[in-house]
Amino acid sequence: MEFADERLSLLRLTRAADAARECGFAAVSANDHFLFATPWLDGLTALAAVVDRTGAMKLATTVSLVSLRGPVPLAKALAALDVLSDGRVIAGVGPGSSERDYDAVGVPYDQRWERFEEATAILRSLLRDDPPPETRCHYPLPDAPLSPAPRRSGGVPLWIGSWGSKAGLRRVARLGDGWFASAYNTTPERFGTAGRSLARELRARGRDHDRFPNALVTMWTWITEDRAEADRMLAGVLAPMLRRDPGELQVCIGSAQHCAELLARYADAGCGRVYCWPLGDEARQIELLAELQ
Repeated sequence: MEFADERLSLLRLTRAADAARECGFAAVSANDHFLFATPWLDGLTALAAVVDRTGAMKLATTVSLVSLRGPVPLAKALAALDVLSDGRVIAGVGPGSSERDYDAVGVPYDQRWERFEEATAILRSLLRDDPPPETRCHYPLPDAPLSPAPRRSGGVPLWIGSWGSKAGLRRVARLGDGWFASAYNTTPERFGTAGRSLARELRARGRDHDRFPNALVTMWTWITEDRAEADRMLAGVLAPMLRRDPGELQVCIGSAQHCAELLARYADAGCGRVYCWPLGDEARQIELLAELQ
């Protein structure tokens, strides 16, 4: 997305991907909105644009709006990305929390949960060869398997986005191959509590929690030793964009020590991976992240 005077370009994307690869990061990711407070590149297109610069890194959607894109079009795009990346895609999906996105495509916002359940079940049937849902109200099924199929053996894994509510975690345990939590909608303590709740839900379904991955997404990041600059990025850039109180946002904005300590607290709470999102100057911020101890 655009921050301040940093315009969107292929060069900016490739510099970020190159920096992540050279610094040994595990994955690159892109989020999904149709409308936002600042110009936002289409996430799937952005990932496809840098697929040849990502080496062995995973390519994750964190998350795609399956209810609005539709399960068949989204499955087709994700399968293509998996083929082009030789099986490196993680398909994160969620209903989305922005009513503007629903209005933009003429879908009632109050239907988001029922649509998400149905769309995700169909997506699983297309990407992982699961049985399709027996009843459908909103989305059709194609009359043949999509071709080409995903490259990865077993299909593309589907991770479910949830902020950590009981209903959301039940949905993760029922529909997901992994859990994506939202960094600016939780804390290390709440993440740990939600993780324990998810473990109970998984056990109740006979699933192994120890083999069920998780990650924290949209960890907004700006590493600087200048306190005034950190305050400006948090209170003047991020909080207004998200329409949130700066005091509510526990994110990686501040000194290297602050960011390292915050990430360590999430690791101690059971977080397996963190997807950081620099607030601009991506290549340099990625390098600073790689230097954290």
